[in-house]
Amino acid sequence: MSGIPERWKVLSGSDNWKDQLEPLDSDLRRYLIHYGTMVAPATDSFINEPASKNVGLSRYARRNLFQNTGLVKGNPFKYEVTKYFYASSGFTIGDTGYNVRPARADAVLRESNWIGYVAVATDEGKVGLGRRDVVVVWRGTIRLSEAITDITFTFVNAPLIFGQNSNPLVHRGFYDMYTISIQDSQLNGLSARDQIREEVARLVELYKDEEVSITVTGHSLGSSMATLNAIDLAANPINNNKDILVTAFLYASPKVGDENFKKAFSNQQNLRALRISDVNDPVPTLPPPAPIDGTIEPSIPYVDVGMGLVIESKKSHYLKLEVLGYHDLMLYMHGIDGYQGSQGGFERQGDFDLAKVNRYQDNLKDEYLIPIGWFNIKDKGMVQQEDGNYILDDHEVDETF
Repeated sequence: MSGIPERWKVLSGSDNWKDQLEPLDSDLRRYLIHYGTMVAPATDSFINEPASKNVGLSRYARRNLFQNTGLVKGNPFKYEVTKYFYASSGFTIGDTGYNVRPARADAVLRESNWIGYVAVATDEGKVGLGRRDVVVVWRGTIRLSEAITDITFTFVNAPLIFGQNSNPLVHRGFYDMYTISIQDSQLNGLSARDQIREEVARLVELYKDEEVSITVTGHSLGSSMATLNAIDLAANPINNNKDILVTAFLYASPKVGDENFKKAFSNQQNLRALRISDVNDPVPTLPPPAPIDGTIEPSIPYVDVGMGLVIESKKSHYLKLEVLGYHDLMLYMHGIDGYQGSQGGFERQGDFDLAKVNRYQDNLKDEYLIPIGWFNIKDKGMVQQEDGNYILDDHEVDETF
């Protein structure tokens, strides 16, 4: 099928993707589409209905997440979801709590939201991937509180990652979302950081006699969170194991830290990151320079980390002249599928389903006869009962939500 099982280390950046980006290595193309596609379930199954007491949760139990979001059929890279994790967002107001809360008083989650999942390659998936891959997936912005997190971009230190009095500065909103816990929360009593580290440690121990990798991925806000998560896992190794390669695949990622953060990132021997950005997407150029939290001046620039791959989905002749937005994850996958180098044109390789390009918005030319924004949740979770009446039943019970 491909050389992925034999080449997974170089595809995961062991040599910083030397000679793999121009032109784009065919195995790496499939690899990038694979990890980018894994972000979609965390977005597609998120409950964002204010009328629901389950707002902020996943619609599906872990055991059914991939099946119900189209990630099983035709996919040789099999994983089992082992953990959902949750994060607080927005900003605190004194000691009174968070500024954005659900409309319903009986909401299961009040100041937090389901933000991603941890999965591990199955025995079948291990054959296709060449090792036991532990993947941490972060979704992008959906809730208003998360949009507030995005724009809370003053700089702070990151003591839980780099130690007290450390030099690297990072985005306050991202760091807060990663590290803050809600003591009376049913699911966010531990920070997202601790939830993930605990689960990754369990899996690394479980598969300690096998070759293991850790891959962290996300889109937009999720890729910024993945950046923090990846350097944390590398700088503070799980089970003191410094030999496990940690790779971050970052799609449409805003910047996360200052120049010292970039240096700290580069100094981790077992850490690699590949940022995929679209030249017409403004989000990867953000945030603008900002001061340290609590001050006004001076403004410090944000800096990219890792290696960069810049695509241009606009070159695709499959697309309408004006699409709704180049930040769309599906457009990123389409752009990767057709990428022919920075100076080349667009030639679709068939590694990404063309129908998915219209999954969320009106991207494809009408001649392809694909419905616009075709992905939806049937009846928005309204389920008809035996008596003919409808109730909102939008959450599949899972032992850990």
